[in-house]
Amino acid sequence: MSNLTGFVKRLRNIMRNDAGINGDAQRIEQIVWILFLKVYDGKERDWEWEDEAYQSIIPQPCRWRNWAADDRSGTAMTGDTLLDFVNNTLFPTLKTLPVNADTPIRKAVVQTTFADANNYMKDGVLLRQVINVIDEPDLSDYQESHAFSKIYESILKELQSAGAAGEFYTPRPVTDFMAQMIRPRIGERMADLACGTGGFMTSWLKELKKQVKTTQDEQEYRASVCGVEKKQFPYMLCVTNLLLHDLDDPRVYHENSLLRDVLDYTEEDQVEVVLMNPPYGGNEKADVKNHFPADLASGETADLFMSVIMYRLKKGGRAAVILPDGFLFGTDNTKVNIKKKLLGEFNLHTVIRMPSSVFSPYTGITTNILFFDRTGPTKETWFYRLDMPEGYRHFNKSRPMRLEHFAPAAAWWDDRQELSVDGFDKAKRFTVRQLTKELKYNLDQCGYPHEEEEILDPMDLIHRYEEQRTALNAEIDQVLDRITAMLGGETQ
Repeated sequence: MSNLTGFVKRLRNIMRNDAGINGDAQRIEQIVWILFLKVYDGKERDWEWEDEAYQSIIPQPCRWRNWAADDRSGTAMTGDTLLDFVNNTLFPTLKTLPVNADTPIRKAVVQTTFADANNYMKDGVLLRQVINVIDEPDLSDYQESHAFSKIYESILKELQSAGAAGEFYTPRPVTDFMAQMIRPRIGERMADLACGTGGFMTSWLKELKKQVKTTQDEQEYRASVCGVEKKQFPYMLCVTNLLLHDLDDPRVYHENSLLRDVLDYTEEDQVEVVLMNPPYGGNEKADVKNHFPADLASGETADLFMSVIMYRLKKGGRAAVILPDGFLFGTDNTKVNIKKKLLGEFNLHTVIRMPSSVFSPYTGITTNILFFDRTGPTKETWFYRLDMPEGYRHFNKSRPMRLEHFAPAAAWWDDRQELSVDGFDKAKRFTVRQLTKELKYNLDQCGYPHEEEEILDPMDLIHRYEEQRTALNAEIDQVLDRITAMLGGETQ
């Protein structure tokens, strides 16, 4: 454990001197591809011990033990020799490994992980220093391997402050809370269809591990998660993450979940549980929308993912999904149609409103957790506002959200009561008639009554203003509808 102290700081200090590294995101990406090969080599040693006939998919000269490990004899590659090997032998070889439909997952992940990876470092001596630091942990030692997993989590957490890369990381307290509330069961399969670094899968595994009692339980535990991620960098992070969590066959697919016709999904494609934080704020091209029925073909990414989730959830299945406020109050035809399907075919039983700074500093957009299941149409929905803990104005890097901050929501979950604070609803139950007929699918209930001054990134500020304008327009439309009805006219 001692040689792991200051692991990330040591790597950062070395890489700051390399002219090829431009910013935190590139630094982390550089660390991760090296980490992957170190972790994978450790796994291969286990597989070789279990199966004498095991053959690596990686050619011998490119295996970590044969080019990266430094026995301190002075023979390890460094400088221009190392740089030439990495750029002109290692990467071209790993990017073009022979993979087909019959290739075992544990082998195929090497090629898919390196398909779009890059070596940014330009100084071979500094690259050798980075490799030596990463090679120090003994992953065959249980305690040291466990400590190394914690370090990897700290690397993932740094993504939140690494510019646009923060979109791939959902704070661990949020994923842990959602996994706890969804209550995993042995034998179920959980999917994250935009899995980023794999946070939801590892939170699910941590919760499910408590139920593992037998060898059969262990097998079902290891096969219980699957993920889809379209971007190369988070895909690499996710695969490494799952390997570190002892999933030897990480079922993570380097694909785009939105590029398949939702009407083509069969029961085999469906899962018992979905846990995810879909990308939001982005718009999709027309060809993406062609994979959805016309009434659900939104231009917004989060809306499309909601439709995919509904089509991929098994009967009796459960889901917990993070969505921005814009989904709750949106009144355009497509959003209303998605919410009609959600309330009409699924049981939206709970909406947890979260403070705006949960994802700080990546974004200040206010988000919500929607809990629903496929057990029949919605009859009633509970809304609960998770307020900032006492003494906090905002979450930030020095005072981040912690799992204990969800304690009030967890306590309320099993003993639901309507609550109000200073005359504003904090927890309230709405019938489906109220939500559909009276509120016209406006799910923006039990929101935050007091706005506090908050400095946002310019694009976040624009997005916030757009959402507020949409909300105001929705309120105006509802008032006009009521006035028109009172005057005996027809409402829209």
